[in-house]
Amino acid sequence: MLYRARLRATRRLRRVRMNHSRPRATSARFAINVGLTMPGAEEAAHPVSTISVHGWHRERSTHSASPATRAGVSVRTGMAAGSSAAPATLTWAGTTNAAFAGSDAHSPIAANATAKEFDPEGKRAMGVAMDVTDEAQVDAGIAAIAKAFGGIDVLVSNAGIQIVGPLESYKYADWKKLLAIHLDGAFLTTRACLQHMYAQGRGGSIIYMGSAHSKEASVLKAPYVTAKHGLIGLAKVVAKEGAKHGVRSNVICPGFVRTPLVEKQIPEQAKALGLTEAEVIKNVMLKETVDGEFTTVDDVARTAVFLASFPTNALTGQSIVVSHGWFMQ
Repeated sequence: MLYRARLRATRRLRRVRMNHSRPRATSARFAINVGLTMPGAEEAAHPVSTISVHGWHRERSTHSASPATRAGVSVRTGMAAGSSAAPATLTWAGTTNAAFAGSDAHSPIAANATAKEFDPEGKRAMGVAMDVTDEAQVDAGIAAIAKAFGGIDVLVSNAGIQIVGPLESYKYADWKKLLAIHLDGAFLTTRACLQHMYAQGRGGSIIYMGSAHSKEASVLKAPYVTAKHGLIGLAKVVAKEGAKHGVRSNVICPGFVRTPLVEKQIPEQAKALGLTEAEVIKNVMLKETVDGEFTTVDDVARTAVFLASFPTNALTGQSIVVSHGWFMQ
């Protein structure tokens, strides 16, 4: 009898532990596009901004880190060349509202084309002209999105450029340009979105696109490495300040993502380092990976979805490296 009683108690305890260890179910309907301008992809050479706004739905009863039960809105900055061909859209059983923006003569056209691709009817997509280094344009752009879609719930701060060169001859103008797009742009879009997130009272999520260079350094990339390290510091401050408002902040740190922008960088590095293009890929870009593989846009998109839809403040102020083991921590 004693043995049977102990056996029943053990089984009950085991069931309790299994129930506590299971992930809490969420009825999240969420969609996010992370575009072509991944940090490891070494972004385009102009301060173009892409804004992706996506509908999602979450049921929860507490003022934790994610938006309340409603059709939500996410914003993504960073528009790559050829954005209309962006393959990184991940849709999770929900509607997708998207707005894309740029600051040069061609990117607004591409932005509108991409928005039309997401929603041919034009009801859940919009193009917004916005230079992320221009305070007035950022504030106006974010306000227009909030007005059009009823608020801001997720920001994916992704705008950036890459200008490679040795530090001893690096142009100060290029240094200032790169830091302005990466850091000033992240600050301005963060500030604008936080104002809406705080006022809405339903929390939110801010995701910065860092890089493995947020953790590591490479030759010829002094300002880029500086900027990507800076994003981690900004994310930590946002995590602390935003906590009482239910706003989380995290950083995704991809390795090299083989986009047309990385393709452009391969011959540049080959020339600067005196290597063949194949050697740049194998011995520079992918040397430290565990499998010699590029990170994909899909890899980064899935990580962004995970962070944006995480239901509590348990995951905030963190940085996640997505690099095929190029950097391990």
